[in-house]
Amino acid sequence: MEVRDERLISTTESLCPDCLKKIPAQRVARGERVYLVKCCPEHGDYQTLLWQGSPQWDSWVRPTIPTPPKACFTQVEKGCPFDCGLCADHYKTTCTALIEVTQRCNLNCRFCFANAGTELDEPSLDVINEWYQNVLAASGPVNIQLSGGEPTLRNDLPEIVKMGRTLGFKFIQLNSNGLRLAEDLNFLSRLKKAGLSSVFLQFDGTEDQIYQSIRGRSLLDIKARAIENCGNYEIGVVLVPTLIPGINTHNIGEIIKFALKNQPVVRGVHFQPVSYFGRIPQEPKDQDRITLPEVIRAIEAQTNGLIKATDLKPHNGRCSFSGNFTGQPDGSLKPIINSSCCTGPERADELARKTRTFVARQWSGAAKLTIQSSGTNSWDNLIQQLKTYAFSVSGMAFQDVWNVDIERLKNCCIHVVSPEGKLIPFCIYNLTDKLGHSIYRRER
Repeated sequence: MEVRDERLISTTESLCPDCLKKIPAQRVARGERVYLVKCCPEHGDYQTLLWQGSPQWDSWVRPTIPTPPKACFTQVEKGCPFDCGLCADHYKTTCTALIEVTQRCNLNCRFCFANAGTELDEPSLDVINEWYQNVLAASGPVNIQLSGGEPTLRNDLPEIVKMGRTLGFKFIQLNSNGLRLAEDLNFLSRLKKAGLSSVFLQFDGTEDQIYQSIRGRSLLDIKARAIENCGNYEIGVVLVPTLIPGINTHNIGEIIKFALKNQPVVRGVHFQPVSYFGRIPQEPKDQDRITLPEVIRAIEAQTNGLIKATDLKPHNGRCSFSGNFTGQPDGSLKPIINSSCCTGPERADELARKTRTFVARQWSGAAKLTIQSSGTNSWDNLIQQLKTYAFSVSGMAFQDVWNVDIERLKNCCIHVVSPEGKLIPFCIYNLTDKLGHSIYRRER
């Protein structure tokens, strides 16, 4: 490939994929592509694609003013990313805390950040209570995502949800593949009564061949039943596709169309470009990556302009994008413009608060729409329709050892509660070296 217009954009720090030592790194532009380029004195040179095409790298920023966590559970000794807990050098408080309630799973996916399916001891309810308390101390009653493994394998999951709600967490979301939700209505009823707000549903496409490739079996009918069942209990669903080049990137538009057909149960789609850690530590080539701008352009192209690239804005800098819409009677989407977005630097804790508030409002289940007898154009009816048919499209590019950027890590507001009760940024908690060894996640 011909390299043209190479320029140094900026410098940062990263990790060596072989030894996990911290090393200098550069962000380098080559034509329309941006690469992270780094060199380990012992293991040599590495480069990884970060960004490709429009919207341009320089335009995709959301400046924030750093605000440290309320409580830090570790001291700064070795420097980021080796003092996570959080430490005082972290720029941002928690917007979502992930609590992993099991490592067991009822699938054996080809791609799995957690390398789930292990038989590590499950945390007791008392331990989970301590984890909840640590989150409260560090960041207050933030949004909670119960994860794993597959959390629904725990029969006491409703008790875990209820415990969190009793402690003051207003939004609790379940990260699930949907298998049990499709079959066990009694379990789903218990989750609803306990206070479950939303399901973050693994949903990789609208074709069973996609599930065969990624998850090892046909799952589309099961996903559809899980969505229907959640709707019957007014539990909101967010579809979460892992985007893998050559497998399901052609299906982006159909995923969005499927989501819209299943409104208002489905509250949005949250795209996650594949990251190479956990069960998939092999070194990726350029063609193995799909960058955020490529996802954004594909959304516009594959929806035939129903969602335009200009409707999607940076959320947490170059980690993510989001766009908010409301469904119209003719099937179109009307963008909801956030006038405060990208107008200037914002305190990190205030941005985290806004993120928590939006997610809790947008992703929770919508009450069934009831039109008042005063007429379909009444103000109350219009407000209810806006709430019921609100729809979000978002994406998050998690980092792996090849593209990890220490500056981005310090800005992370999605934190995993470790077995020791510390809060650790999602990317570094799941990051593995090229042989699959982790810094923080417990191994088999």
